[in-house]
Amino acid sequence: MARIGIEEEFVLLDEDTLVPLAMSAETVSRITAPHSIGQVMPEFLTCQLECATGPVDTRADAAAQLHDLRASLGAHAAPLHAVVASTGTPLATTRSLAVSSSAHYDAVAAQLAHITRGHVVNGLHVHVEVPDAEERVRALNRVRGWLPALLALSGNSPFAEGLPSGFASWRSILIRRLPASWTPPHFHDLDDYRAQVEQLIAVGAITDPSSLSWGVRISERFPTVEVRICDAQLDVDDILLLAALVRAAVLGDGLGVADGVDSRSAGASTVDAIDASLWTAARRGMDARLLDPTTGEVADAWAVVARLLDVAGPVLQQHGDAEFVADRLARIRAEGTGAQRQERAYAQHGLPGLSALYRTSTDPAAVAAAVAPETDALA
Repeated sequence: MARIGIEEEFVLLDEDTLVPLAMSAETVSRITAPHSIGQVMPEFLTCQLECATGPVDTRADAAAQLHDLRASLGAHAAPLHAVVASTGTPLATTRSLAVSSSAHYDAVAAQLAHITRGHVVNGLHVHVEVPDAEERVRALNRVRGWLPALLALSGNSPFAEGLPSGFASWRSILIRRLPASWTPPHFHDLDDYRAQVEQLIAVGAITDPSSLSWGVRISERFPTVEVRICDAQLDVDDILLLAALVRAAVLGDGLGVADGVDSRSAGASTVDAIDASLWTAARRGMDARLLDPTTGEVADAWAVVARLLDVAGPVLQQHGDAEFVADRLARIRAEGTGAQRQERAYAQHGLPGLSALYRTSTDPAAVAAAVAPETDALA
């Protein structure tokens, strides 16, 4: 059974205004103290944090670590009169945020110049263990055509500069400004992958391979394929759904080829064609029309997700994820994606509604009693 690892990014917000709060070095040190399971780390800006699980085999193990890490963040945020929000972008931001202290982040900030200011973006990254290096490249080629479907399901950043943006994933639009972002090219083999990454470094587009912003890449630290297209998610169950689908996409032989279809597979799709679908997924979420990577035809997002379930079914069954995935997709159909739930909370209850939604998603045990009437109204 292939192990997975999950990294999720958060932004610390003032609980009343929902404006990002910069953390002092002392606060960061306290929050990122060693955990018995998993890890909390500083992120790019001083208002951001990242949680990472250890390698896990099962959905239950992943859930336990994610809940534990989120509860720890919520406990640290409460005395600061803050919420740790699992949203792809905050409702509003500020231009005065500093870059977290590290040589890597300093190099990235110097490279990105003005883009750094206010670049508060939070993603969900899923690592899938693939021991063979050449197979990791083949898996990357399989997954790239499914990036739009994964983005459509995971859109959870509907706000920009204090207003509804009209996008399900405004984070994705901000990420698009970065070099080597969205869809990677199709690679012949590992040597081709390395050569193209080195070329990006040579022209000065990125500082090192860890700066790649493709929606899927090969990890430099672990023997994994790392899918990075998804927004940060409100609920742990949303994360587990996406992790199951990502693992199935990475491991599913033949995912890019439908019955009798060879020439228009996911591997053969151009970067422009997949990027066009990523844009519509970012704009409209599960209401988007996307390219079906198995046929090259255009279909609605739910139909493309259904196709993914069809071709990835054996992997989902093997890992015991099929029933959970079906149940969770049914809930998203009924209640909406994260972006839709955020929009509904804000439309009905304004800033307090969003604050309650964020708070209960990061530390439900600590605040359930205090916000139960409010959050019930948001359901």
